[in-house]
Amino acid sequence: MSTAIVTSEAERAQLRASTQSFFGIVRGELLKMSRRWSTWIPLVLVLLFISAGMLIRLLTNGNFNETIAQHPLDIMYSEMNNGLALIRIFTGLYFLVLVAYVIGLEYQMGTIRILVARGVGKLTLLAAKVTSVAIAALLVMLLSAVVVVICICILLLAKAGNLDAFKALTGQFWADTGTYTLTVLVSAAVTILLGTAFSMLGRSLTIGLSAGLAWFPVDNIGAQFLQLAYLITKNDFWKNVTAYFLGPNLNTMAAQVLPAKLGFNSAGIAPLVKVDGAHTLWVALVYAAFFLVVSVVLTWRRDIKE
Repeated sequence: MSTAIVTSEAERAQLRASTQSFFGIVRGELLKMSRRWSTWIPLVLVLLFISAGMLIRLLTNGNFNETIAQHPLDIMYSEMNNGLALIRIFTGLYFLVLVAYVIGLEYQMGTIRILVARGVGKLTLLAAKVTSVAIAALLVMLLSAVVVVICICILLLAKAGNLDAFKALTGQFWADTGTYTLTVLVSAAVTILLGTAFSMLGRSLTIGLSAGLAWFPVDNIGAQFLQLAYLITKNDFWKNVTAYFLGPNLNTMAAQVLPAKLGFNSAGIAPLVKVDGAHTLWVALVYAAFFLVVSVVLTWRRDIKE
């Protein structure tokens, strides 16, 4: 009996020794992401779409030369708004794809059982996966910002022949850019948690990817159907409901948080009623909390079966 006990204790000690730390799991997830084509191909497409969006808009601006000479700061504000809006939209789609592969594919292929069998807690594993996606998201957004700056420089050199517009940038411009960037980060965080919730709900790449990518189109198109319902019934209820839709609130968040004098418009379909910056932030926070609770509860309560 004593031999069995010793053996059991030795096995437990070996299991503890073989169990990775939290940061080790995060490092492993980042390594797996870096070796997948599904990480790099969509990223290249995202950067191409952002570049195309920046260059097409500037090339089609017939008054660019005159405006950049007389109002360089206005041009830089406009391009900052355009660039960050493109980053929010296209990287958001990319994060949904990334989360589906990091979480959903692990369940679909059954490799999640190997990690759990080695002694990694289900909630610890979920936290590590979400953390790894968040780290990758920050790097992707930084790379996207570099691409936007490069595009602006290219167009300034091509149109004006110099980069003097950067000399017009003020401390207030950088403060406003920082505020706008924070709204983009909020949108990215909510999007990652949305993708996590659907991946945990469906426990497959297919469901996590399809449901995650369908959310925002349905969310935004739904607001238009409610607009039609309002026109038919003349009941304000239909418009008021859109004030609590996630997509429209994320679309208008930057425009509502930043000073009204900048004249930024909603980057997409906005709620059908007037909302302020605080409202959009609270709506995003409530959705984020809901998605997080759903992910944690599903991970905690459901067993991993064959």
